Amino acid sequence: MEGAQLLRQGVPQAEVARQLGVHRQSISRWALQLEEKGLRGLKQAGRAGRKPELSEEDLVRIERQLKRGPKAFGYRTELWTAARVARLIEEECGVHYHPGHVWRLLRRMGWSCQRPSGRARERDEVAIAAWKQKKWPGIKKKPVKKGAPSSSSTKAD
Repeated sequence: MEGAQLLRQGVPQAEVARQLGVHRQSISRWALQLEEKGLRGLKQAGRAGRKPELSEEDLVRIERQLKRGPKAFGYRTELWTAARVARLIEEECGVHYHPGHVWRLLRRMGWSCQRPSGRARERDEVAIAAWKQKKWPGIKKKPVKKGAPSSSSTKAD
């Protein structure tokens, strides 16, 4: 209904979509329904797509379990992967989700994708700096000077 009010005020469809956080195609469909059938036509519009299989209570229960962390479910790391979350949903609610679609559900619940940092917690910056300063110069290859013959080249007789 908010979209209908904005459209009636002359707000461009793209702007209505931005303000309401919906696709422009939806706004275009709404505008057409509004023009053809008025507000009553919009009120009659049902839910598009398949009905969700998880209830709000299911989502609350899943979130509660997610907050416990993966280690509480026997995983070795504290990282929720899509496959792990899909397994949790199936165990808790009996609903199968493909791991590739779990992210949509998590995003709807307010969770975001976070990748672990590539550094070990045990990283010793002082030891690394010392190694780079003392050992690395002896290991790395020396640049070949211009004009100097390389050991792999052979002279043509």
